[in-house]
Amino acid sequence: MIFFTKKATLFMWLICFFAMMGPSFAQDRLQISGRVIDAQDQKPLGGVTIVQKGTTNGVSSQEDGRFQISVPAGTTLLVTYVGYDSKEVLANTSNLTVQLSASTNVLDDVVVIGYGSVKRKDVTTAISSVSTKDLEKRPIVNVGQAIQGKAAGVAVMQPNGAPGGQMNIRVRGTTSFNGSNDPLYVVDGVPVDNIKFLSPNDVTDIQILKDASSAAIYGSRAANGVVLITTKTGKVGEGKITFGAQLTSNIVNNTVNVLNTEQYRDLQNEIGMVNLPVGLTDQTDWFKETYKTGIQQNYQLTISDGTEKLRYYLSGGFTDDKGTLKGSFFKRYNFKANIDNQVRKWLKVNANVTYSDYNDNGITSGLGSNRGGVVTAVITTPTYAPIWDPTDPERYYNNFYGINNITSPIENLARTKYNNNRENRILASGSALITFDPNLNFKSSFTLDRRNGLLTTFLDPLTTTWGRNQYGEASDIRNMNTVLTWDNVLTYNKRFGKHHIEAMAGSSWTDSKYTNSYINGSHYANGLIQTLNAANMISWNGTGSGASNWGIMSYFARAMYNYDGKYLLTANMRADGSSKLNPNDRWGYFPSVSAAWRLSSEDFLKDVEWIDDLKIRGGWGQTGNQSGLGDYSYLAFNGIERIEWFKVGQEHAVPNITQPNTLRAKDLTWETTTQANIGVDVAAFQNRVTLTLDYYHKKTTNMLMEVSLPAGSAAASVIKRNEGEMTNKGLEIALGSKNLVGELTWNTDFNISFNKNRLDKLVLSQLYNDAMTNDNVHDYAVRNEPGRALGGFFGYISDGVNPETGQLMYRDLNGDQKISSSDRTYIGDPNPKFTYGMTNSFSWKNFDLSIFIQGTYGNDIFNASRMETEGMYDGRNQSTVVLDRWRVPGQITHVPKAGFDMKNSTYFVEDGSYLRLKNISLGYAIAPERLKRMGIQKIQPYLSASNLLTWTKYSGMDPEVNQYGNSGRVQGIDWGTYPQSRSFVVGVNVEF
Repeated sequence: MIFFTKKATLFMWLICFFAMMGPSFAQDRLQISGRVIDAQDQKPLGGVTIVQKGTTNGVSSQEDGRFQISVPAGTTLLVTYVGYDSKEVLANTSNLTVQLSASTNVLDDVVVIGYGSVKRKDVTTAISSVSTKDLEKRPIVNVGQAIQGKAAGVAVMQPNGAPGGQMNIRVRGTTSFNGSNDPLYVVDGVPVDNIKFLSPNDVTDIQILKDASSAAIYGSRAANGVVLITTKTGKVGEGKITFGAQLTSNIVNNTVNVLNTEQYRDLQNEIGMVNLPVGLTDQTDWFKETYKTGIQQNYQLTISDGTEKLRYYLSGGFTDDKGTLKGSFFKRYNFKANIDNQVRKWLKVNANVTYSDYNDNGITSGLGSNRGGVVTAVITTPTYAPIWDPTDPERYYNNFYGINNITSPIENLARTKYNNNRENRILASGSALITFDPNLNFKSSFTLDRRNGLLTTFLDPLTTTWGRNQYGEASDIRNMNTVLTWDNVLTYNKRFGKHHIEAMAGSSWTDSKYTNSYINGSHYANGLIQTLNAANMISWNGTGSGASNWGIMSYFARAMYNYDGKYLLTANMRADGSSKLNPNDRWGYFPSVSAAWRLSSEDFLKDVEWIDDLKIRGGWGQTGNQSGLGDYSYLAFNGIERIEWFKVGQEHAVPNITQPNTLRAKDLTWETTTQANIGVDVAAFQNRVTLTLDYYHKKTTNMLMEVSLPAGSAAASVIKRNEGEMTNKGLEIALGSKNLVGELTWNTDFNISFNKNRLDKLVLSQLYNDAMTNDNVHDYAVRNEPGRALGGFFGYISDGVNPETGQLMYRDLNGDQKISSSDRTYIGDPNPKFTYGMTNSFSWKNFDLSIFIQGTYGNDIFNASRMETEGMYDGRNQSTVVLDRWRVPGQITHVPKAGFDMKNSTYFVEDGSYLRLKNISLGYAIAPERLKRMGIQKIQPYLSASNLLTWTKYSGMDPEVNQYGNSGRVQGIDWGTYPQSRSFVVGVNVEF
């Protein structure tokens, strides 16, 4: 009986199962073999998504455009592809040919925003998108280079041409005095401090959140804007293997002519510094000995594939950049794995790992080096000097007839010959997306960001002057930084009638731990053993270790409302609590709100056919900045004096704890930027013309400042304070046009940005002087004070050369009939009036051509290099400009006499405006039909040239310069800066 009951039960379950499945089996299914092609040129399209409408049943087309799918007869197929209009096709035949038309409506593109995405047409804030389609054809090492000139309101400068050098990126001006002005970088949803580790070949999308209403979702770290970077993922379809190889030749753009030995002798006779012996002749062309043709190599291999459930993307790459200065280099190995798996209909998991190992040797040039370092030494080293000392071939020549401040560029380079600045970094994240229903999902992600740095230096005791003085010198500096981030985000999305609501709430936990150790040694037996174990003297004060940690806890929320596509509203709120701040002022609250009105959807514009879209936007919000703070900035710091027990004979001597060297900042809190933005978006003539206009006003308050304490204070150093205010306001214009469509296409993208910066208020100290650029002048070249833009050059106004005395004539501004410090004034502004960029893209058949220009206007450069190369105040060689120097009374010239009274003046301030042909690239895609027998889907060889032409009045080696790197308060100083290069590229991309 029991057995019968079990059988009956099983039988009843089977009947129910087949009863439920009966309709599906009864319905006829159709096996479709189809092909997707471009409607214009009839070429096959690979990677197109074909889905049974209303279901998850879907496939992707192969490279030849073909696909197969089984669906019930009579159902509808939804065919979608990025850059093409979607199409619905009735499944009524076993053979389908689907023609897709290239989309002219960029408004349907999806834009990544903080913790989510939105269609471009529904954006209510100021967001710039950067095209990544031509990255593989340019000699780009840093992703920041891809942004330069491509986004309105985003000023990008490469301050020097050193291999692997960082980029300076300013979103809508400089907002902080002592803090960082870099934007927050978010890579695949993870905030990172820099993007040097990231390979540009792995990037698929770049969005820049410019106004506070878009960036406030990142709260305390978003005052300088946010750069959202999305890396590549696998796609559904046939697996792809892609290999790219690129070889770049880099050549220095400009050279500086120098005095030969006879001309140098004449100059020294006038100065009276050096009495050269008879018979010296030119021996060395220092430019040829120092500079070379730089070679850069890039290789990237990617493998990707995907099904409806599992997608993966794997890549590995190698970059080897040998600079134009001999011995300079940058190397990077990178690996990436990105895996998505739809485990269940309600659960999707992701694992994303990026690893990078990169190093360089830190060629010394400009600030912090000997009188401008290698770059100026090429000019200031006399040509009579050989490279090696004739009396001792193991030593560099150093017999400059009583002149002690000359070091040849070759010896300068030797100081960093054995240096190695290496870092390896892993960014690993895992996430789970739980879909409770089509309208509600929850995403939890955890990320590890770990950096290990190792900086080693070695200066042998034989060849260089300083090395001999120290009997050899070496250092070893190690650090490790680990940042853990845990994000949890709940999103609700619902449409009902003409209403669309999206709400998001979440939390973010960040914890950082940092450790470092350092050791310095000297007195080596010889130059063969390059380890600190061989050093006989370990530095007493130059050896130690340190550690610190910080954390942020954050809560955030966003609500978006859309009525009928006409009226859009977005509100954000974020609360951040940082351990860097005083416990009583630790939490900051950053709200924002924005709205948009689509006028083109109103009845009064429905008959205006040439307008496709017209939208007015407005927004307000607040963002914060804490990047200028150390991990314990609100606390008082005590110094420690170590006692040399082995000298005083004490066996158990302990260190002395000294008085505080910084005072406690009890009220230290966030630097806050409040920004208002109004914008207009226009699309016209069937989306062939797009225009975006934005006006913004940014006010930074509670600026984080390092204030020097007056003499006699309890502490001997500085105090961190919130004081001061700064304003940035500006206008941005971005214009895009499809000039020609059809077989020959021509697209133009142009942007121009105007920004005006002003330091409004300071409290304790009203003046900040910076940039001591020459030891012979003993004065600062930059002054910052309220009422002016940051970084203003300060000095004397030069009215030319006095024909009778040969001295520069400095203007007597106060009328007291003498020249004194009271006659100094502002003599230049490094802030450009506007920046701009334009890209023209052409395609015809299998050819594509891209031309990109970029530039600035209205900025000044303080050419401190000329103080070294035209100053004529000591025994160093000079440029041939000084051949025009004043020599006899009555002579009319623009160059003063040898030994003139040199001051910081307009004589050294030049117009830094420039227009540069930044890149031109030509590619050709070989038709796949010819390569299928070899298993190759596509071969695309290309040629490219960067920095090909530059139009500028600047007399230096390159106008794109700032020797003070990323500083906000000091800009536009050229002091022996590593010059940029003209690059010629040949490359190929192969797809299997």
